[in-house]
Amino acid sequence: MSERQWPLSGMTVNERLSVTGLMDQWDVAVRARDRATMIDLMRKVEVEPPEPTVDSFLANPAPYGF
Repeated sequence: MSERQWPLSGMTVNERLSVTGLMDQWDVAVRARDRATMIDLMRKVEVEPPEPTVDSFLANPAPYGF
């Protein structure tokens, strides 16, 4: 396990963003449609590869509340 007290595997993307304190940064990046920042944040929460998740989100953000 990494230096974290909790493993990210098995968590949803939202859970990962929440537990790492990155949810607010994610929301800002999504509203700005800042793909590069979104990819960086997905990497920080161990989503690999991040591009399919980000591109899917940007293609249809409405179901996610954006």
